[in-house]
Amino acid sequence: MSKYNIKGVTSFEFTKILGLENIEFGENVIIDDFTLIYATAPIKIGNYVHIASFTSITGGAEISIDDFVAVSQGCRILAGTDDFIDWGFGNSTIEEKYRNVKRNPVRIEKFCIIGANSVVLPGVTIGEGAAVGAGSIVTKDLDPWGVYIGNKKLKNRNKTGVLRNYSRFLEEQKKNEKK
Repeated sequence: MSKYNIKGVTSFEFTKILGLENIEFGENVIIDDFTLIYATAPIKIGNYVHIASFTSITGGAEISIDDFVAVSQGCRILAGTDDFIDWGFGNSTIEEKYRNVKRNPVRIEKFCIIGANSVVLPGVTIGEGAAVGAGSIVTKDLDPWGVYIGNKKLKNRNKTGVLRNYSRFLEEQKKNEKK
């Protein structure tokens, strides 16, 4: 049984979603236990998305997670953070005028994989089909179909193979609908 009564979404007893009214969900979404989603700005989660345990998604700016994305265990997707290098000090216990908060949208495009314990920082777009290795800190945009550790591209993913497999998936879905 799903903790939240959201059509097309499976969640569990220890899933925590705040700001549900700011989130648009697709179909066939799984949000594991011990995941926190805090939506003070719009969040869009596409179809066939898995958000694994101990992940947090937050930040105060828009976040978009497109179809067929896997967010592995322990990831942090942050659309906002304090910048302590410049003039800001403190934290959320003090007025924002004394903090140097950076809020920028995050976009994770179709077919992406975010490896375990990775951090995606504000303002980043992860291009279609990109794969981010475990333990990465992503600070800038990643090109489509690359395999990355942090921001360093190691090689390309097999785009042709993934899209061929996606076509097979769609064909099977059509067959199942006709039954």
